[in-house]
Amino acid sequence: MTDMRIHEGRNVKRFREMLGIKQEALAAELGTDWNQKKISLLEQRERIDAPILDQVSKALKIPVEAIQKFDEEKVVNIISNTASFDNCEQPAFFNFYPTFNPLDKLVEAYEEIRRLNEALLREKDERIKILETKR
Repeated sequence: MTDMRIHEGRNVKRFREMLGIKQEALAAELGTDWNQKKISLLEQRERIDAPILDQVSKALKIPVEAIQKFDEEKVVNIISNTASFDNCEQPAFFNFYPTFNPLDKLVEAYEEIRRLNEALLREKDERIKILETKR
């Protein structure tokens, strides 16, 4: 089951943009019953049905889990909670004594990003092999 804070549609958009793929190109990859507007609507959905999510992940050449588990908010929260402020007054609500080790959270976020990057690189390598065999 996916984390309720994860917005799968937004993650589809993020990965699509990171890969440099336009909505029209993704729609073309998904088939004739897809178009740019349908991709736009899909990217607005918090949850995406499993068969569609599987189809989109294959079109983007990324694991389904990348779309289901990537949580940009965690990364932003970790950065904002561990950022140092030099020569600034600290806000009264700033927690100097967190109940967790911020470095552990940063390492967790880094490891998640590293796993996603490795999966993307494996997919890229597989694509290259397929293209080379078609020559």
